[in-house]
This record gives sequence, C-alpha cells and structure tokens, in this order.
Amino acid sequence: MTTGFVDEPRLAGLMAREIARRALARLRSVLRHPLPAAGGGLPVAVLADLRRGDPSIARGFYVGHVWLAGQLVELNGRSPFALREESRPWRAELHGFGWLRHFARAGDALSCEHARSLVGDWLRLGRRQRGALAYEHEVAASRVLAWISHAPTILAGADAAFAERFARGLGAEVRQLRRTAGSAPAGMARLRARIALVAAALVQPNPAHAVRQAARLLAEELDVQVHADGGHVSRNPAAVSQILAELVPLRALFAERGLPAPRGVFGAVDRMLPALRFFRHGDGALALFNGAGAPDHHLSAALLQHDETLGEPISQMRQSGYHRLAAGLTVVVADTGAPPAPDVSHDAHAGTLALEFSSAGRRFVVNCGAPVRIEGGWRRLSRTTAAHSTLTLNDQSSSRFSRSEAVDRFLGGPLLPGPTRVPVNREDTREGQVLTAAHDGYRQPFGFVHERQLFLSRDGRRIEGIDRLFQAAGRPHRMACDEPMGTLRFHLHPDVAVDAAGEGLRLAHGEEVWWFFADGEPQLEESIFFADAAGPRRTRQIVLPLDCLDRTDLHWRFERQG
Repeated sequence: MTTGFVDEPRLAGLMAREIARRALARLRSVLRHPLPAAGGGLPVAVLADLRRGDPSIARGFYVGHVWLAGQLVELNGRSPFALREESRPWRAELHGFGWLRHFARAGDALSCEHARSLVGDWLRLGRRQRGALAYEHEVAASRVLAWISHAPTILAGADAAFAERFARGLGAEVRQLRRTAGSAPAGMARLRARIALVAAALVQPNPAHAVRQAARLLAEELDVQVHADGGHVSRNPAAVSQILAELVPLRALFAERGLPAPRGVFGAVDRMLPALRFFRHGDGALALFNGAGAPDHHLSAALLQHDETLGEPISQMRQSGYHRLAAGLTVVVADTGAPPAPDVSHDAHAGTLALEFSSAGRRFVVNCGAPVRIEGGWRRLSRTTAAHSTLTLNDQSSSRFSRSEAVDRFLGGPLLPGPTRVPVNREDTREGQVLTAAHDGYRQPFGFVHERQLFLSRDGRRIEGIDRLFQAAGRPHRMACDEPMGTLRFHLHPDVAVDAAGEGLRLAHGEEVWWFFADGEPQLEESIFFADAAGPRRTRQIVLPLDCLDRTDLHWRFERQG
C-alpha cells in the first residue's frame, strides 16, 4: 500500500484560518472574559464516568510503568509530568487525567492516595512547567471532566489543605477554559470544551443564569456538529460513542440537580443512540471508517442501556453518508458519503465506497482501522484508500493529504477531497437489497468515476458486488500508456482463516464459513489490522487486479456455507 500524499493549494486557506484562531486563543487566554466568573468550591455532585477503568493501569503508575495512548513509558523514579520527550498523544492523555478512572476502579485506599498525590504534583507545577499542550482545548476539557467525575477518589482521605487547593485548582481550570472556549478548534475540541463547562456549572455553586448560558452554548454547538441522523460532522463512528459517553451522564446530572436538561442535549442523545446501533457489528465493535479504531465493548453496552428505540437499527444515515444492509445473520456497512469538511477531517480516511461485513457476530471483511497509537507512519498508512476494502487506481488515494509533516503537525492532518459528489441509490427487491453508489475522487487524476453496486440476498447468505469505472463526463480519454491499474481489496479480520480452494477462497471464522468468488483469480496478500487495543496485527487481504486497458469492471461475491 502506498500513501499517495499530494500538495493542495487549499491548505493555504486552512493555514491562515488556523493562525488566526491560535492568535485569538492566545489573546483570550490573557484577557478577562466578559462572562461571569465560574463558581469555586468543591464539586457538590459527581459526573458519572461510563468508561470502565483497568486497575492494572493504576498499578502501572505505582511501579513506574505508565501505559497511555498505546505507549508504555518507564518513569524511572521521575514524575510523569516532568517528561518532555514522550510522544504528543501520550503527554496529551497524561495531562487530560482520563486515567483517573483506573484508580477509581481499583477503589482501595492506596489507589486513592496515589491519585491524590499525582493531582497534587500537577497542581504544584507552574503553567510553563506543564507546557502548552496541557492547555489545548480538548486536553483541558478532558482534565476538567476527569476531576469532576473522580473527585471522590481524589479527595478520599484528603486533609482540608489539599481539598482547598484542589478546589482552587479546579476553579482556575474552569475559568481558563471559559475564557478560551470560543476560540477552540472546530469539531470535538470545541464540543468537549462546551460539555466540560456545562458539567462545571452544574457541580459548582453558580447562579441559575450561568448554568443556562453554558447549556445554551452547548446546545448550539450540538446543533452544528450532530447531524439529524445522529452522526458527527467528522463522519467518525467512534465520535458518536465518545460524545454520548459525556452527554448521557450530563443529562443525568441535570436531573440529579433538579434542573431540566436543554432540549439540544436531549435531542442529540436521542439521535445519537440509534446511530451508535447503526455502526455496530454483531460482535459489538464499531465499523472501521474515518478514524474508528479498537472497540470499547463495555462503553457501547453501557450507552445502549439508555437506548429506548425498539426494532432493528436504522438502514441509512443520509446526512452522515453511510448505509447498512442487514438480512439473516449478515450485516454490511458501506461508506457512501463525501469526505468531511477539511477543518474537522484530521481523523478522516480516504475510504469512500469502502465496505465491511460480518456474519453471526463475526467480522469477516473490514477496513484496517485507526491505530491505537495515533502518530507517525502507521496513522498515515491507515488513512489511505488502500487500507480500505474498496478499489484504488495506481494505489493513489481517492482523497488527498498534505505531503508535509510540518503542515500535518500544524493543522492536524486534514483530508482534502477528493470526492465531491457521491450519488446513491437504494432499493429493496423481492430478491434482496441493492445499493448503488459512485464517487468522482479519481476524476481529476485519471478521468474515471468509480461506481460500486452491492446486493445482499433476502436470506443474508449471499453478498454480490460489481465495481465499475466510467469515463467522467468532460474528461478526454487518456492514452493507453497513461491508463491506470486498478486494485480491488478486501481486508480480512485477523481471526479469519483463508485458504484457496478450487476456483474460490474459503473464509472461516469460528463456525462461520464463507466462500469468495470473482472474475479472474483472486490473490492473497499480507495486510495490517490497526484497530486492536494491543497494537497492529498481521492479517490477509483478498486482492483483485483490474487492467483498465482490458476491462473496466469486476464482479465478485461472498456466499455463506451451510
């Protein structure tokens, strides 16, 4: 698989806007905010944390082996907050304090004392010692939410002096976040800042109008970021569960405080819970599109306890750009949308028209997914079209990326379309469900439009597909020497055993067996599955070459055995 990163003049506009946003953020960080100051004092209520902690990670802190963001760091007697050379994701997670859930899960006196000691270490540091990363909006919001959620653990056995210092520190963090929230980057950072400020307003002594104002700003942001179908503007399925993990406890906190939850919060939760069910395979994992990675089965199960929707999951998310075909024991999820806006695309993948399918709770065809450790070459590779179960031309991605690592670091690695139009047609027939979609991501470089047609039989035992290339209107046909080579890929889940047998391939996952047949001779090649909590795993992929000089379509099918 190749990366296919290209330069894009539109990056200049993104750069200019980001420079202006950062300048405004710095200005707001030092100016007095016109809104009333946030209340101080210890939290009078607790925001539930639905993510399950792991006591072994808490013990790792105690013995000096700290596992965060997919990276293990040896402290060697040093304070973790004194480290400056570790990866950016590791340091962001450290300063975000979400790891306090592991100490809360352990629950013993020693864990509470150690958690309190770590918070105390952080409070003793000056702003410069903490570093600029600690005050980025999403990190700061995470810290506020974690301190509110795990205040009982932090304060268990604390003396009055520490309790007062913690209260002052929390108040200072909330005030700083309120000053800068308006200049947060678009997307999750801005939304999490608004959620954290509402939670702080609810658990600290604040006048009613301060709570209402914070809630109004959150509701406005939810209206901007959450589509009518419940998907997030980033098109990341994992973003749905991440947002719900904070909105569901926030809704409960309103009720606990005897206050009506804003309509915007209620509405967003009601829309997003069905969206979460839409993206789930039978094994509980989310479909691996646009930044989704290793599954958190416990979180998904905890969230879906709040879903009062009856019946089967919805079949399409029109605004978000996804379709779900389901029959019998089979589920097919397909990406049928254009890439998200560049300013919310730093996790997005070039996977337009990619698909995944599972049968009887076992995933067979997947995308490679996002790696747990979200930096470096693995992240870049995971975002390419070749890391998805779809067609590539000359191993170039259908959407584009910056070639510059410096630009990526500054802008967060935006995805640049690529596909600008993705027409979709779906129909239910007597025989089954038919989905047809196309994208123009290869129009500019090669003069082709890629169309994929999927069919799922009514009994769920057969998936058929046709991948076609059409000459784009208004594009002259290229000379033969310029004709691109197509490659159709189906990445297999690492637990699938695959063997060539006769004219097809036999795919086995537990007791489930499927067969794959196609025009030509399918080849088996090595692949990488990134979306595993333990790190990348080796797997296989089915590869079908498409010589565009000879033909412009490929027919293929999966059939369930027995």
